[in-house]
Amino acid sequence: MDVTTRLLVLRHGQTEWNALHRWQGHADIALDDVGSRQAVEAAEVLGTFDAVWASDLQRARSTAEIIAEAIGIGPVLIDARLRETHVGPWEGLTQQEVERDWPGFLAARRRPDGFESYDDAAQRMRDALTDIAHNNPGGEVLIISHGGVIRALRRALGAPSDQLGNLAGSWFVQSKLTGLRVGDQVAPLVAVRAAGDAR
Repeated sequence: MDVTTRLLVLRHGQTEWNALHRWQGHADIALDDVGSRQAVEAAEVLGTFDAVWASDLQRARSTAEIIAEAIGIGPVLIDARLRETHVGPWEGLTQQEVERDWPGFLAARRRPDGFESYDDAAQRMRDALTDIAHNNPGGEVLIISHGGVIRALRRALGAPSDQLGNLAGSWFVQSKLTGLRVGDQVAPLVAVRAAGDAR
């Protein structure tokens, strides 16, 4: 008999670095005031879940904690595998600074040494979602993670991977019989929009 678990994986709320268009990667940047309001607004439109999980980076953890408190679920469970893609020497840089120091890399979709491969990021994300689903068989789980790694997993599963605004994301379904499948991409749940990109 098949058992399926539905996983809603959302990008965290806005940070100051999002607003400045800086690559964040593993940098542990806090939510700004807009990001905190986004989490509150998202909680108002989300239904209930059997569990809430988050990356260990504070922008994701704080988003999850605000939402979990508002919808009455907790504690927020943490898995470091839900972290953003590690961007190596691009951490903290703007697009313009990357273009200045690595000319042509962005247009050619090249990445510098020390930048985590998207395949590796997708695999750790896939492993995390599979384990979370096994802990919540047949349930519905909210996961707060990061735009780059969500997109990497969508691509790895053969789905389009458009840029994700804050509090946007994707559904995934873990089936006992068929494994992890990608579902619909989710538009931002909030009216307060981020100024930053999906990193």
